[in-house]
Amino acid sequence: MEFDNSFEVPLRPAEAWPLLMDIRRIAPCMPGAEVTDVVDDTTYKGRIAVRLGPVALAFAGVIKFEELDGVNYKARMKAQGSDVKGRGAANATASFRLEPAGNGSKVLVHTDLALSGAVAQYGRGVGIIQATAAQIMTQFAANLKAQIADRNPPATPAQGPAAQPSAPAPSSQPRPAAARPISGFSLMAKVIWNAIVRLFTGRS
Repeated sequence: MEFDNSFEVPLRPAEAWPLLMDIRRIAPCMPGAEVTDVVDDTTYKGRIAVRLGPVALAFAGVIKFEELDGVNYKARMKAQGSDVKGRGAANATASFRLEPAGNGSKVLVHTDLALSGAVAQYGRGVGIIQATAAQIMTQFAANLKAQIADRNPPATPAQGPAAQPSAPAPSSQPRPAAARPISGFSLMAKVIWNAIVRLFTGRS
């Protein structure tokens, strides 16, 4: 199945690009995600916990960037993972594109996802998959904005002529705490609401 998502970042593309490509730094912003190993500059191993309806799943696998275009701010990555309890696998190809949006950037994501095994039954129907992806993107964007705000706190004015310059910030910053997996209850509420909207608007 294929679907599209988008989110905004309060940084211009030239500033947002290196941050979004720093996988170890932004992975904790993704609900339930964790980088477990860095194979090379474009390949990472990791885990992600997700819910498809009432079923909690945990995938372990590999993410590899197949295209990185820092001039046009485009990237394509392939992810392959298996459920740690042997209930199936997921394979996805995702393409990202940044474009200017006001004083920041809009990130457009196109995903081509294939599920196999029992997990394909848990995620039966595009609706629940799209709702899961949309909620994950929304929470990721909120966590990323919070991380950017923490990284760039507003400057405080000096207190009088005798004020001393503050010490330089340390070059290495602590990683943010990992985001919690998406709630199964809130996801189901979103799926039901979307179904009601489609019913009354006549959308397929």
